[in-house]
Amino acid sequence: MKPRHYVSHRTIRRSAGAALAAFTLLGWTSVASAADKPPLAPDTVAPLSTDSRVTASVEFGLPALAADIGRDIPQRLASIDEKVSCVHRRVLFFRVNANCDIWGYVERSGSVSLYGRGDRVYGAVPIHGVLEGQGANRFTSRIHGETEASATIEAEARPELGRDWSLDLNFSDGFRWSEPPVLHVMGREIPLAKYAEPRIHAQLGVVRSHALAAAKRLDLHDKAAAAWRHAFEPIQLSDNPAVWLQITPQNAAFAGVRADARVLRGSLELSGTAATVVGQAPPAVTATPLPSLGHDVDAPGTFDVILPVKIGYDTIKDRLKQAIAAMPSVPGIAIRDVDVYPSSGKLVLGLRVAKAAESDPDAGKWIYFTGGIQVDADGHAVSLSDLAVISDDEALAPLLQPITAELGSKGSVDYGIAYENLLNAANSRLTRPLKDGFRMEGHLSSAKLDKVYLPADGIVIALRASGDLRILYGM
Repeated sequence: MKPRHYVSHRTIRRSAGAALAAFTLLGWTSVASAADKPPLAPDTVAPLSTDSRVTASVEFGLPALAADIGRDIPQRLASIDEKVSCVHRRVLFFRVNANCDIWGYVERSGSVSLYGRGDRVYGAVPIHGVLEGQGANRFTSRIHGETEASATIEAEARPELGRDWSLDLNFSDGFRWSEPPVLHVMGREIPLAKYAEPRIHAQLGVVRSHALAAAKRLDLHDKAAAAWRHAFEPIQLSDNPAVWLQITPQNAAFAGVRADARVLRGSLELSGTAATVVGQAPPAVTATPLPSLGHDVDAPGTFDVILPVKIGYDTIKDRLKQAIAAMPSVPGIAIRDVDVYPSSGKLVLGLRVAKAAESDPDAGKWIYFTGGIQVDADGHAVSLSDLAVISDDEALAPLLQPITAELGSKGSVDYGIAYENLLNAANSRLTRPLKDGFRMEGHLSSAKLDKVYLPADGIVIALRASGDLRILYGM
């Protein structure tokens, strides 16, 4: 069984022959009078604008931050000078009580290291302690002991960005001994951790203050303000045709601080409008001040932009002429010319039909059809749909139906190359260096159909392309 849209060559010849007979009988007077021609009424293309999201990420190297913190931490963390009861035992018939002087120090034995995991930053500093004990009077002067021990100061912080754009590090810290310091005196073990740890804990407070000061020096507010200003700069997505992107951010939201083995990254979501301008560069948009942070978001949203693909009416005319040329010839009829133009949201197709025997190249009468535009977004093709003849003659429509069916099925135009060229050009322009150590990285994936316009100079297929667009610092 043949599909419903199938039209045989014999049907075309038979119907066209009947049409020619009808034209002859009517003297070509009822076909396409001036009143039949639809007026030229192109669409006004609405601003190609859509709500969108831009990610602004500020990244700092954790090794550099660790070195910054380490410069503020002294080499010697604690000095110890204590008098303790080091001997308290019975020897024969005597009870011996003796004091010892304990002295020593605890120092850093390595550099500060930082690494991240998820929303946490972890730090560590290796330390080493040397302690000695000596009897405190002449009767116990021969009592002597010494020890060494190593430990690691550990800290865990959860970075948070305040509404005033200040970066806070909420610390929890401690340390662990690889081997606790123990002084051996006359067969007795004297734990020395309780003498060293208070001074180390006091020093941890200094370390926390230095880490917080280093975090403040990251200056997230000024970095975010610079990214905000860069988001207002127009971007030329394509040269031919000239297509520009103008982003106008309106709000900023905090999208979290993340860390990995080497970097601390703070992300923002800049939300606003993304407008596509075809032709000349859009006028400069003055950047507004960086707004206060809005509600937190789990992760920045996707970036959307409207990409316009244009198909000129001359291209449509050429494709229709090719389809007409490929049709089987109809005795007695010749299609001398084709016209295509928009009229109130419809596409008008005009065919100048003449008797084949006419030698005058301007001979013939215009027959007009109106129809819609059907876009196959996945197949990147556009075709005519629902073609209908404009005529008061009720007998004429069925005679021309085979021709309209043939043009509707074979008059499609592929816009795939134009779409791919525009998408590739946009992706190449969205990744570029910016000023002040910033750069932009963007990638748009395949697009879906948003709307179709019929302006005066060609069909505009507005495609909504989605992807991601990031403004980065320090990465």
